[in-house]
Amino acid sequence: MAIRWPLLVRRTHKWLALVVAVQALLWTLTGFYMVVVHIDTIHGDHLVRAPMVQPFDLAGLAPPSRIVAAAPGASEVRLQRFFDRPVWRAETPEGARLFDARSGAPLPALTESQVREQARRIYTGDGKIVSVRLLTEAPQEMQSRKPPYWQVEFEGWNRPTLYLSPTTGELISRRHALWRVFDFAWMLHIMDYDERTDVNNPLLRVATWSVFAMAISGAWLLIWSFKRRKRKQA
Repeated sequence: MAIRWPLLVRRTHKWLALVVAVQALLWTLTGFYMVVVHIDTIHGDHLVRAPMVQPFDLAGLAPPSRIVAAAPGASEVRLQRFFDRPVWRAETPEGARLFDARSGAPLPALTESQVREQARRIYTGDGKIVSVRLLTEAPQEMQSRKPPYWQVEFEGWNRPTLYLSPTTGELISRRHALWRVFDFAWMLHIMDYDERTDVNNPLLRVATWSVFAMAISGAWLLIWSFKRRKRKQA
């Protein structure tokens, strides 16, 4: 049985156009959202206060050498504030550790009450805290950050959520409803439905080649239709 190439190409072109049209619509809608909503809003810059820079009184502080001796393998030691008190921060292979700047004694991990206080210091809104949890497994919205960390969620339509370090109390990240919509839109846009980070995944390549095949088949059908019309006129 002979293959009817025009019919085969027409059907292939039709189904490719249907699949490509659905994905093209998703590309358009998600791209529109990502352009309309300002990136600073997506990042949640409006949810947190900028840290205040205050001078340190260096009198009576423990020398950095004592901190280096107490934190073997430390790559960096610097002075910072922790609940308005000076502390030494040591970057160790196991992560950041805090030491009392005057006595040199290591500070324990944050308690839940300290986490609540720190979250209220950072958060710019007036909403109440609705939940505080110490996470040992990363939720979907924090897959790029390794736990443990504290999750503090505030009340509000956009579910503002802060993630804090359990050892230093520093802000790790912030999430809210507009960010979560952006993350979902980004997933649809790049067609990475698992990690949402691979912009050169197999599905996206298939979609790209489908667009190319649709264009080639459409061009072939266009040329074939002109030749057929000329034959009929002849």
